[in-house]
Amino acid sequence: MTNDEAVSSFVLIKTHLMDLCLQGEPGGVLPSVRQLVRDFEVSPVTVSKVIAELSLEGFIEARPGHGTFIRERRSDFRDIDFDWQSLVLGSPPAPSMNNLVMEAPPGCLNFANGYMDDSLLPERELARASARVLRSSTAWQRAPLGGLFDLQKWFAVRAASGFPADDVLIVQGGQAALGIAIRAIVPAGGTLLVESPTYLGPLVIARAAGIKLAPVPVDREGMRADHLKSALERGPVQAIYLQPTFSNPSGVSLSSERRLAIFELARQHNSFIIEDDYARDLSFDGQVPTPLFGQDEGHVVYVRSLTKSIAPSLRVAALCAQGPVLSRLRSALLVNDFFVPRPLQEIAVEFLSSSSYGKHLKKLQASFHTRMNLACELVEGRLPGCRVHPPEGGYSLWVSLPEDMDEDALCRAAEERGVIVNPGHWWFAAEPVGKHLRLSIAGLTEGDLPTAVARLGSAMKDVRRAQQVGTC
Repeated sequence: MTNDEAVSSFVLIKTHLMDLCLQGEPGGVLPSVRQLVRDFEVSPVTVSKVIAELSLEGFIEARPGHGTFIRERRSDFRDIDFDWQSLVLGSPPAPSMNNLVMEAPPGCLNFANGYMDDSLLPERELARASARVLRSSTAWQRAPLGGLFDLQKWFAVRAASGFPADDVLIVQGGQAALGIAIRAIVPAGGTLLVESPTYLGPLVIARAAGIKLAPVPVDREGMRADHLKSALERGPVQAIYLQPTFSNPSGVSLSSERRLAIFELARQHNSFIIEDDYARDLSFDGQVPTPLFGQDEGHVVYVRSLTKSIAPSLRVAALCAQGPVLSRLRSALLVNDFFVPRPLQEIAVEFLSSSSYGKHLKKLQASFHTRMNLACELVEGRLPGCRVHPPEGGYSLWVSLPEDMDEDALCRAAEERGVIVNPGHWWFAAEPVGKHLRLSIAGLTEGDLPTAVARLGSAMKDVRRAQQVGTC
């Protein structure tokens, strides 16, 4: 039987069984595998695949040793009145986080996605690591609550010299780590200081938890220490959220002077620093300063993830801390999800301990560097009135727009033209300063970038035309 014949037989059998399900009663017996093989003159494998798919879709229920039966299904879910839920839930949350992880529609280019495109994934190396892990006898055993010790050691060595591996907690990705840290440290009604602009994740987490957000301005050397001092003096602040290296979305890194000043201010005011080191592996020249955590005296909670530098689905990150706050983090982790699946942790250990990891990072850094340079050149050359400050690492390009440009209108026009972008005001905890777009170069290939910027340029012209019509 050819492949086309097999596909045709699969469709015929599936259609036949679905018709029987729709015509029959729940619990009714369906033809056996043997009977379907005989009636349609196909192999048992083809019939088994049909039954497996219909079982997943909820049409049938296969009971080993007894047969295949019609499953009870409700057909009136669309007719339920859900209006009461709107009264209970109140105002909907901002859709911005969804925009960061959504898949672009076919034919649409995505400047909003923070994950690397498929061409940069170390697929073969991860496949080999996965195969080795899944052949082991321990793969499906329960993982230790704090994480596999080898993985804890890997993160501990890179967080601070001599840091104990037992004080590392392995969690499911950087977003989960931030959620655990913020909720464990800052009570409802407490205050979280953030860079302005800053990553969306902590803003969404804090607002959902009833935490006050206080923005601290950022310049080309990172968070302004003078403004931070003023904010800390205004009242008790439980934590400062900080991205010292290649901050998302601005791309800036803290200068060495600011690092010392901010650490000292946190120490003086008994505030925690939640250090989000998401882009440590994404330096264009391989040079990055040591984490703030390395000079710690218990004030810094350190977060580092593998998701941005290895693969979106390798949702493995670390929380590092010492003292009573570590117990708080452990408790919050248990409430959140107990532990990271052991296969993911073991695959991470296999990959990190191989030579493939270093080779992959060099390829990733070089590719991101090339893409960022090209994106900067294209934006400044083809988008009139737009300015950029090229970062030295990461994947975020912070674009300054002309002051009379409507960010939201531009983003809508861009999507109509086939490119998704983030408006700048999403990234501010309070009133935005200036008009901006945040572009991510991670998910677009070098070949995609000229087309994406050209579409963005066409969208700007669309907005300009609409503005001129509106003023006539």
